[in-house]
Amino acid sequence: MLHAGEKAPLFALPDQNGQTVALEDFIGKRVVVYFYPKDNTPGCTRQACAFAAALDRYQALGVPVIGISKDSVASHARFAEKHNLPFILLSDPELQAIQAYDVWQEKKLYGKVSMGVVRTTYLIGPDGTIEKVWEKAKPDTNAAEILEYLANV
Repeated sequence: MLHAGEKAPLFALPDQNGQTVALEDFIGKRVVVYFYPKDNTPGCTRQACAFAAALDRYQALGVPVIGISKDSVASHARFAEKHNLPFILLSDPELQAIQAYDVWQEKKLYGKVSMGVVRTTYLIGPDGTIEKVWEKAKPDTNAAEILEYLANV
């Protein structure tokens, strides 16, 4: 897992519309980058919908929200349309950003061990360094926890 104070790894990935979005596009402002396992699963849907519901508050603070998973651009487009997600979803099927941010890890479910994305959220500061990390982020409270942090800095 990466830590606060480290330089955030750069990435350039396609969004749900097929447009390339790069972390460098956000230099000079804070940005939330959250990694999640899979589109249209219960926890990931709750987390995405919580960010969508709070997006006006993020926008008022000038903080963009970016979700990243290994799902395809087409999957992200369906996910965004189905749940009215008005923020950026990036497709990382080659695991470039997922591995660079050290969220591709061993997971255990019902005694079975497999590799997968560990739900993690990074707040990247205006200078491109990681400001704060939420490891094993909770889908229902993650968006609110970040806003609470931003209100107190």
